[in-house]
Amino acid sequence: MALGTLDRTPPPFFRQGPSALTKLTLCSALALFLMVADTRFQLTQPLRAVIATVLHPAQRLLLVPVQLWQGGGDYVRGLQEAQAAQQQAQRTLAEQAERTAQVETLQSENARLRALLALQPKLQVRQQAAEVLYLAADPYSRKLVVDRGRQHDVVEGSPVINEQGVVGQVTRVYPLTSEVTLLTDKDAAIPLLNTRTQQRGAAFGMAGPIGSAGGLELRFVASSSDVQVGDVLTTSGVDGVYPPGLMVARVASVERQSKDSFARVVLTPSAASDTVRHVLLLEPLSRQMPPPPAAAEAGPAASGPKKGGKR
Repeated sequence: MALGTLDRTPPPFFRQGPSALTKLTLCSALALFLMVADTRFQLTQPLRAVIATVLHPAQRLLLVPVQLWQGGGDYVRGLQEAQAAQQQAQRTLAEQAERTAQVETLQSENARLRALLALQPKLQVRQQAAEVLYLAADPYSRKLVVDRGRQHDVVEGSPVINEQGVVGQVTRVYPLTSEVTLLTDKDAAIPLLNTRTQQRGAAFGMAGPIGSAGGLELRFVASSSDVQVGDVLTTSGVDGVYPPGLMVARVASVERQSKDSFARVVLTPSAASDTVRHVLLLEPLSRQMPPPPAAAEAGPAASGPKKGGKR
């Protein structure tokens, strides 16, 4: 056999190419280059869009069982929650119906007792709704402005309430707006009645630091007075401004010290003034009540000497 006809190439097992480290380095460099180029020039964006469009039906088909499972679970949970809410609403409606019947009975009984005692009928307080426009510019006071004014028959001293209780009192009236001083203002004061003990008192505002909600303080309360944490305080109605029975605050803390003759009683307002958006403006009771006896007697007394002088 001639030497030129011999195959001098090594068998596949003995062939040697680039080393594994060289291949790894080249592949890593190529991958890094492709990532940088794709990030910089968006080279593979059309390819991605085509692949995503082609695979979208398959993805939607594979998601159907998962969506059915999740939808079934949500339906069962929603049905259970709806049934629980319906049962709670039925219980609440029954309780409200019972309370409504009790209120109607008490109102009719109150009317009969007033007629029996020849008392005047209970005053009907006129009211109108208003919306809070903005807070007053003074950072050291607790005041807000509502969209009802003198043209809407709003007067100074009108009580301001919401669904939670007393918010404050109108202190300034403009043609189209009114300024309301909140109960937590440092200059605010309101007469109260403890619903548990029927004891009267006066609460004053505590503005507190700027940005805080503030509170109320029940002053001039004797240390031996029966005041407990959690007592409900409402308007007494003796000032001729606030109708009686409006929710005002709850007793938050009571501090009694032997060296002081008065206890420090801190109250938490029932109406959150920092979240109020809509309020009711009530007409002051003084506009419906008869004049004080002193003012009624001053008229005839003042007219007597004039008639005598003419004689």
